[in-house]
Formats: sequence, structure tokens, C-alpha cells
Amino acid sequence: MGSVSTRSVFLFGRWTLQPDREPDAEPVVYAMQCAVCGAGSEPGEDLATAQQWTFSHAGSNPSHHTYRETITRPWRAWMTQLHRL
Repeated sequence: MGSVSTRSVFLFGRWTLQPDREPDAEPVVYAMQCAVCGAGSEPGEDLATAQQWTFSHAGSNPSHHTYRETITRPWRAWMTQLHRL
């Protein structure tokens, strides 16, 4: 039986990252959360619906003035300028 040798190939490149706007990308999703009690809106694709939840919650809880916005946005990453060593 002959000798066995191994060879490694290294691939180097620069990564690029950007919001995924492809037709098959997941939708951007919005939600609001009360920073006082932790209650939150349902996540959804319409920002106005999440904001409306805030007005409704503040109306029912007059001392709750602070809210957090959560945006879930799909991103894409790919390697450019590939170099083999």
C-alpha cells in the first residue's frame, strides 16, 4: 500500500452583510413592549398595529409611559473576494 498524504485548502474572503430584500425573504416584524410591566403587543408586519397597542395600553395604564420597540429584520451574509491558499 502506498503512502497517504493530506492537503488542506484554506479559503479567505471578505464578508458582506445587508438587509435581506429578496422576494423570498422573511418579513420585517414589529412589536412593542411596556417597560413598566413587561406586557407587549403581538409581533406583526404592520408597525402601526404595534404602535396602536401602545396607545391602548397607556390608556388603560396611565402611569405606564415607557415602551420598547422590537424590530426583527432578516439579513443576508455572503463572502466576496475569495482567495485560496
